[in-house]
Amino acid sequence: MTKFSTSNAFKRAGLLGVGLIALMTSTAFSQDKPLAGVTLTLASQNDQFGAVLAKMAPAFKEATGADLKVEIMDYGTLLTKTTADFVGDTKGYDLVTMDIVWAGAYAENEYSVDITDWVKRDAAELELDDIYPVILSALGQYDGKYVAFPFAAYANVLAYRKDLYDAAGLKAPATMEELVENAKTLTDPSKNQYGFVANGQKGPAVAQDWMQYNTQMGGSILGPDGKPALNSEANINSLAVYKQLFAETAPPGAIEYDWGGREESFRQGLAAQMQTWSVGAPGYSDPSISKVVGKVAITTAPVAAGLKPEYGVGGWGMAINADIDDKQKEAAWTFIKWLVSKPVHKAFNLEGAGSFMRKSQMTDPDLTAKFDFLPVVATTYENGNGDYRPRIPQYPEIQDILGSAVNAVLAGAVEPKAALDEAQAEAAKLF
Repeated sequence: MTKFSTSNAFKRAGLLGVGLIALMTSTAFSQDKPLAGVTLTLASQNDQFGAVLAKMAPAFKEATGADLKVEIMDYGTLLTKTTADFVGDTKGYDLVTMDIVWAGAYAENEYSVDITDWVKRDAAELELDDIYPVILSALGQYDGKYVAFPFAAYANVLAYRKDLYDAAGLKAPATMEELVENAKTLTDPSKNQYGFVANGQKGPAVAQDWMQYNTQMGGSILGPDGKPALNSEANINSLAVYKQLFAETAPPGAIEYDWGGREESFRQGLAAQMQTWSVGAPGYSDPSISKVVGKVAITTAPVAAGLKPEYGVGGWGMAINADIDDKQKEAAWTFIKWLVSKPVHKAFNLEGAGSFMRKSQMTDPDLTAKFDFLPVVATTYENGNGDYRPRIPQYPEIQDILGSAVNAVLAGAVEPKAALDEAQAEAAKLF
């Protein structure tokens, strides 16, 4: 295994998290360039971190000598292309950003390298104690083994228009019931103002957003036996409320929104509140894309009255293709350790990756000065649940089933019970 100490390289350069520009312009990271001549190809989701990963490639080359090529693609394309690469053993990608819900499939199909022993060996270098336990578990592990290593953690939070809330005399909702009532109160189509927005688009978008709301309303995708319980009474009731929110309080056309459409509607001032991933929060203060600068507050996502506060945690791990040769695997692991090191990961976030995962980041003065919502992120991680979208091998198929069922309910084609009864029958076949 190639040995490369990120921390020592940064200390020699005097670059303890002063930003990516400094990282990229310094020439003092490493004298020996241990990976000179190596090229790594990384398949990345087109979240905010994708562009930052590409921007950091010269800094990684300066540190190690290796070239890094980053191919950025949307969610569906990423899943399709990387799966084809794994199955076909074509070795097109050395590194892949892995959504946490793919962990079961990665493990069962042996798509990625089991890096458990490497993580244990390099625990001190990785500074594992500085990473929240829920992130180490949910973003990298499956059945106790690391199929990837966390690099981009997200907290499920509630973003709301504090100006509209104040004008209506409302407080941030403490429960899901209050969220629903506030959504109704804040909806005024005559002002082009709507109280709620979420993903409605058929497929992964609507499935994932509904699963998030469903958990907060007391529902669950799996039963106590670990098998699908899609048509439980709690799930049916949750879907009925979700349909009501779309019908009465969401912007016209929200049934076609994916993550990008949802975020854009909020940034453009159409929606008064939105449950979302913390990765989008910096954009609300960016005047180049947002019309609600200075009007947004971030708080923890509410749960139904009487439920223990337990907040959704999501994000991405970095996986190493199991098909590549040992030299490439070693180089890929070196990249992961470099990326998640304290100084580099701080610079990663200062450049807008929105991928906070270290405890030290929540109190870092440079980060907290720029991202005032970090205390909410910390609270979410301290009470986090990374399994409300079950990270099992059958998850992709369950997501597809729910993505069609929930969208059909929102479109008025079928009632919640009938849709989930049919979905349950399909999901049961997977087990």
